[in-house]
Amino acid sequence: MDQTSHEPREASAPTPDNEPGDRFTITDLASEFGITTRAIRFYELKGLIDPKRERGVRIYTRRDRARLILILRGKRVGYRLEDIRQFLDLYDADPTQRTQMDFLRGRIETSIAELEAKARDIAEVIGELQTMRAEVEARIADLED
Repeated sequence: MDQTSHEPREASAPTPDNEPGDRFTITDLASEFGITTRAIRFYELKGLIDPKRERGVRIYTRRDRARLILILRGKRVGYRLEDIRQFLDLYDADPTQRTQMDFLRGRIETSIAELEAKARDIAEVIGELQTMRAEVEARIADLED
């Protein structure tokens, strides 16, 4: 649904009657983050962002842009949309952001533990494949003698 690169490209161009960078169109955000407008609409449908509408056009604020950055970062490190929703909801509920940071720390620790376990499993499989390769190479050498 979206592309892998989520690094901002360029700040949005100013729009009439507002300060530069305060309002964004869906096209601005899609271009900036290298994702499709469809992906942004999907996040809106899921309630993760909530743009204003002016004359039928979605207008995104700096808050929406910040939430989109957090959504894309969460997806990049493998979080489910429900985890991202909880994180964003906590951000809105606690102005000190302490609850949000505690939640995030717990998710990060869980993710690190899962990835470390996967890394151990991968290392074990690589070792087994290297052993199999050595056995196959030895068998081939025996056949050639």
